[in-house]
Order: sequence, then structure tokens, then C-alpha cells
Amino acid sequence: MSTAEPTRRALVVVDVQPTFCEGGALPVEGGNAVARDIALYIADHRARYDLVVTTQDWHVDPGAHFSDEPDYVDTWPPHGVAGTAEADLHPALSAIVPEASVKKGQYAAAYSGFEGVDGEGRGLAQILSDGGITDVDVVGLAESHCVRSTAIDAVGLGLRTRVLTDLTAPVTAELGAAAREEMRAAGAELVASSDL
Repeated sequence: MSTAEPTRRALVVVDVQPTFCEGGALPVEGGNAVARDIALYIADHRARYDLVVTTQDWHVDPGAHFSDEPDYVDTWPPHGVAGTAEADLHPALSAIVPEASVKKGQYAAAYSGFEGVDGEGRGLAQILSDGGITDVDVVGLAESHCVRSTAIDAVGLGLRTRVLTDLTAPVTAELGAAAREEMRAAGAELVASSDL
């Protein structure tokens, strides 16, 4: 009889910040609703997770990532500026108490949550490893950019990865469709939270 490794699951909440919601510098349509839905999901299902980790764009001086004439591919208007209210976690998430919070992009572009560090200087991979995590569920903003990059990196690290499709939103429908294809091709499972 084989003894299977126990499953330990983390929820990675990617960049749910006012800067990416309606009224912010780089708004994603439906961003505020995603923030509220994630908060409700965590309130109802916190016991599913051994670890909850948040990520935030936290730009101090990210160089060419910011532009006065952005192309919205490699360059963007200023957003997620460190120390501003827009860069904080969305107010809807004020009641969640994550085990770790990762900030990324201080001095360069950073899309994946795995490019950030917590207050102790630990990267997301280290945080998950320290927690014995085998599986991750990824939610947040934007599906077409930072959620996509985070999920693909999680798969690359050997983590069983699900993206909860109703708890994310893309910049555009077309970019969202392309991101879902890329995430599936990498090996991530795409599933609605209501189907879990």
C-alpha cells in the first residue's frame, strides 16, 4: 500500500488592489466585484487552505515599466505606487488575515507573484515550500497578466495549480482567452470556485 503525500493547499490572491479596479490607474472591468467575491469566498472557505498569501504590485521606481506614452504591452501608466492607497490591498479584503504578503516590482517590472518577497525577504516559492504546500489555487487581477504569470510559474515549480475562473478578470476578453489557453497548455486547471 502506497502512502500518498498529504495535500496542503494555498490560496494565492494576486494583486487585488484599488489600482487595478474601477477608479484606479489601470482599471480592470469588474475588478471591484472580483475583490468582493474573493473576500466572500475566503470568508466561506478559509478552512480549505493551509496558507493564504497575497501579492501586490509595489512600485518604487520600476524604470521603463512606467511611461508617459505607454504601449500597454511592455510599458504602462504609473500604477501600484508604493505607499499609496491604490497600492494597498483592496478594502474588501480588510478582514482576511493572510499568512504571508508578497510585494513585487519595486525597481523593475514584475508580473508573477513569484518575483516578489515578503517582509522577511522570502520569495513566494520559499513561503510555499516552508508551508509544505503541494497545491495552489490562484485568484485575483488581472487574469491576462499577473494571474497568468503566477499560475504558469506555480506549475513550473511542480505545484498542482488551479485558477478559479470566477474570481479573476482579464484586461480584455481577447487577452483573457489567450491567457486561459496559455495556462491550460502549461498544465494549470481552470475551474469555477462553485464547482470545487
